[in-house]
Amino acid sequence: MLQPEKIHRSLDILLVEDNHGDAVLTYEAFKSCKTPVDLIRVKDGEEAMLYLRKEGPYAGVRIPDLILLDLNLPKKNGLEVLKEVKNDPQLMEIPVMILTSSQSDRDTENTYEAKANFYIVKPSNLDGFYEVMKYVEDIWLSSLQYRISSEKA
Repeated sequence: MLQPEKIHRSLDILLVEDNHGDAVLTYEAFKSCKTPVDLIRVKDGEEAMLYLRKEGPYAGVRIPDLILLDLNLPKKNGLEVLKEVKNDPQLMEIPVMILTSSQSDRDTENTYEAKANFYIVKPSNLDGFYEVMKYVEDIWLSSLQYRISSEKA
């Protein structure tokens, strides 16, 4: 059986997060990943959609391989962003992982109804963030690497 070649680029992850502290924790946790990752942060839902549609200052950016999306965002909330992404034929295939402080069953249900790929409640400390990012790497990043490698073949 042929093994797919290793990807020759980092995985691009779009972090949609308005809270500076949570963004720093996420960056720190990703530093421990073995998978090469470029983490790009935008601070609100409107900026996320500009980035994803490559508009304005984001013309020419690469579409991310994964979106980490907070729900409680200014200008356009995470659920609105998720619905736009999953209803856009050019964006709908991007996996969207909700990374939020909300433990509401209603939020969980709403995001899965809107086709979120996974829902994670943000840990409150750095060790918890490391555990979450280890899970993201083991389950999500490895499958994304495989998919990208397969697309090249």
